[in-house]
Amino acid sequence: MSEPGSLIRTLSGRPAARNYHSYVINEVGRAIVSGAMPVGSSLPGDAEMMDRFGVSRTVLREALKTLEAKGLVEARAKVGTRVLPQSRWNLFDRQVLAWKLESGPSPGFLAAFQTVRASLEDQSAQLAARHREAEHVRLLHYWLNQRAVMAHQPEPFAMAEFEIHRVLAEASGNPFLRAATAMMEFGVAVAVKARLQGEQEAPPGGLAEALAPLYEALVQAVERGDAEAAAEAMARLVDLPADESTVNAP
Repeated sequence: MSEPGSLIRTLSGRPAARNYHSYVINEVGRAIVSGAMPVGSSLPGDAEMMDRFGVSRTVLREALKTLEAKGLVEARAKVGTRVLPQSRWNLFDRQVLAWKLESGPSPGFLAAFQTVRASLEDQSAQLAARHREAEHVRLLHYWLNQRAVMAHQPEPFAMAEFEIHRVLAEASGNPFLRAATAMMEFGVAVAVKARLQGEQEAPPGGLAEALAPLYEALVQAVERGDAEAAAEAMARLVDLPADESTVNAP
């Protein structure tokens, strides 16, 4: 089974970063989000960090500035750089969500996320049905087909499922929904991971079969411009337990 982090990186279409700046960001970010660097603790001094990661002071400082922009740390004169609580993290940031997925989000975190995601996806589906253009419809059908074709390959399947949600956000015409695709990406990654739980590979029946009727109903509703039906299909998709094995189309 693919690691959760690799799933979300695949969804993003971005491989794991290899340069030193990104290496420091990823290592420290993961440590903070996983709790290995506890909230309130201070990061080691520059000399120790430079030696640990094999980077220059310039690279280290730039990496820490990036982490500060994500709300993970705060630098103070004569105090050092300390780890901030989750309430300060930018949870709409794609990297922060990827680290959260890797560390194993708590049920409480997932419940809070689900509340926000349901609202975003509902609006995305309704607005897409009202404002979609021919190219959006073509892409939705393309990724719907890819979702079925890739049913036995977790990462390409996750990519296809995410693209359906991304195209809907794009079709909505709402720039804030387009900017929130990291949340949709995280939701897909969590759902696919849950469906793979306990499996070493895609289940014998494939990943696509259970939810196929709802995705088909969603795409069809958007195509014919039925905002109410699109919202209903999306609501069922978002609220459905990840281990649901049978689904009837509305």
